[in-house]
Amino acid sequence: MENLPVYHGPIGKEEGERRLGQDGRDGSYLLRNSDSVPGVFCLCVLYKGFVYTYRLRKDDAGSWAAETTPGVQKRYFRKIKNLIAAFQKPGQGLAIPLLYPVTAQRRASCSADPETPAEGLSVTRRSPHLQQRTGHGAQEQISKWSKEARQAFG
Repeated sequence: MENLPVYHGPIGKEEGERRLGQDGRDGSYLLRNSDSVPGVFCLCVLYKGFVYTYRLRKDDAGSWAAETTPGVQKRYFRKIKNLIAAFQKPGQGLAIPLLYPVTAQRRASCSADPETPAEGLSVTRRSPHLQQRTGHGAQEQISKWSKEARQAFG
C-alpha cells in the first residue's frame, strides 16, 4: 500500500474544511474520499480563506488524473503520490501549489476549538452536536471506502 500521510479517509467536506482551517496557511492540503462519488478522491487545498476541491479519478488504464482548471491539459499518473508531487509546482491548474501537507497523524495531535475558524476562513458551519452516521448502513459504507482507499493507494 502506498503510504500517504495526507490521506484522511471518509471525513466529509465540512471536516476537511475544518482541518485545513486549523492549519490556516495558503497552500495547505489534504486528501479525502469524495462524499458524492464512490471511488473518487478529493484533493482539497486552502487559498485565501477558501477550500478548493479537485476530484481525483482513475481511468480504465489504472492512471490517476485531477480535474483542474479548464484549459489546463490533463496529466495522468500511475500513483497518487506522483500526482501530488507534480502539483507542488506552480502553474499546474490548481488555485495554488500544494505547499503544506496536513497529515492525518499531525491533525490528530492538534487541538483547536471547532467553533473558532482560522482567521479569514470562510467555511460551512455545523453544530458540533450533530450526530454522525450510525447503524449497519454507515458501517458498510465505511468498509467500502476503506477498500477503495487500499486499492487506490496500493
